[in-house]
Amino acid sequence: MRESSVRGERGRRATVPEPRENGEDDSPPEGEGPASHGAGRRRGGQGRPKRSRGVRILRWTALTLAVLVLGAAGAGYFYYEHLNGNLKKEALDLGDSKIGKPEPNAAGQTPLNILLIGSDSRNTAENVKLGGAKQDADRKPLGDVQMLVHVSADRGNMSVVSIPRDTRVTIPQCTDPHDGTVYPKTEGAINQSLQHGGPGCTVATWKELTGVYIDHFMMIDFSGVVSMADAIGGVPVCVDDNVYSHDSKGHGSGLKLTKGTHNVKGVQALQWLRTRYGFEDNTDIGRAKAQHMYMTSMIRQLKSGTKLSDPGKLMDLAEAATDALTVDHGLGTVKKLYDLGNDLKRVPTKRTTMITMPWEYGGGGEYVLPKPGDAEQTFSLLRNDISLDGRDKKKPDATPAPTAPKEQIPVVVQNGTASTVLGPVSGRAAVITSELARLGYAKATANTVLISQADTTVLYPDESRQGDALAVAKALKLPKSAVKASKSVREITLVVGNDWREGTAYPKAAADDGDKTPKSADALNGEEKGCMKVNAGYTF
Repeated sequence: MRESSVRGERGRRATVPEPRENGEDDSPPEGEGPASHGAGRRRGGQGRPKRSRGVRILRWTALTLAVLVLGAAGAGYFYYEHLNGNLKKEALDLGDSKIGKPEPNAAGQTPLNILLIGSDSRNTAENVKLGGAKQDADRKPLGDVQMLVHVSADRGNMSVVSIPRDTRVTIPQCTDPHDGTVYPKTEGAINQSLQHGGPGCTVATWKELTGVYIDHFMMIDFSGVVSMADAIGGVPVCVDDNVYSHDSKGHGSGLKLTKGTHNVKGVQALQWLRTRYGFEDNTDIGRAKAQHMYMTSMIRQLKSGTKLSDPGKLMDLAEAATDALTVDHGLGTVKKLYDLGNDLKRVPTKRTTMITMPWEYGGGGEYVLPKPGDAEQTFSLLRNDISLDGRDKKKPDATPAPTAPKEQIPVVVQNGTASTVLGPVSGRAAVITSELARLGYAKATANTVLISQADTTVLYPDESRQGDALAVAKALKLPKSAVKASKSVREITLVVGNDWREGTAYPKAAADDGDKTPKSADALNGEEKGCMKVNAGYTF
């Protein structure tokens, strides 16, 4: 009898027998030979039909099959629970942001934003061995790799934005959920946010910096990267020259590759992702580009299906992934991770774009800062669900007429300047309400509820009111992109965002919709197969 294997608890294989297929037992049931047609009943048709051996075999086989199916399902359930138990879970947001989830589009879809965090934790002997710096074994980990994955509402494109670890930002006040420690608001490198209570403070920092609502986070440490790379079977990467990331001062990840393409996995994959000394200008900017190349190559590997066709390899990958990850509670089951994977799988590789946040040096080159204008333009594209590859189809330039004269159109004005970093600006709703009244909107009223929103927007409840919203935007010299449909409002609603914190004149040019990714973002398409530029001081 053949055997099949299913994963038991903690990944052990539980062996169960398979039922025989049709034809394996070829002895005919009693009374059902070729010359015995109709012989299954008592002669003369009297009494109950005789129970044949075939019926008994059929029932026994069905019972056995049911037991086997239940047994296999039980093993699957226990393994599923084991995988769930592997996942480590933390709070999503430790700050006090009032940024709300984006409004659904006309099809009821919302974008998805996931923050990926690479921790340099040395909290295990394995991590110390992989990460070095034994003197740091007891310190709180830093979030040295941080990428925001934005998946469009229609799942048609994906944008990945990296921020260099030394970027100087405002880290908002965060409260550690484990011991109640309150970390006050401070200025510091963004990688330090992880030390202020955990990944939830890194999420809070990103939300305040970008104005982007974040749905989930996923965090991985050194050993997790190694196990995942091994389970995938390696990722192809390329260098344009021999590289050895090592010098006499102890700088470098130890990565050593000859010119050309290599399939890196295990420790070598970790070295690739950590290499700073050896790529481009020996800074985090080059390291971010190398990480983008690794990610796009890994996505192509997984989408090809070659690593997922073997059930054993798939289980190894599931084991490695769940054991390596720390996630928020909202993403804390295998089922939710599976659903997330299906969402990501729908995005075409050619519509995946990797960028580094536009930046400039500060402090005499000691750290980097978001580049004025370009960084905010990039964040605005994410907030407005505009793809970074520039391939979004333009909406028709139709301008429906208002439903009534402006003095008869009710407009609700709401203050959206709540910010734990900048602080709210009191009275903004009243100021802009007065401005609308001056412009002829006599039915404009202020809503006193304070919310947080990066961009000033004009919301309308249904298509019949779009013309009213466009007229309000035009009167205030807002761009058409500020006008959005919303099922959460009943009247035309103007939310005065953090981009308009003073005055009655909107500070941005109405004609400038900022729908292009800045060149300083150094975009990489998911189908590009380039080679990392090796720094001349780290070749051999």
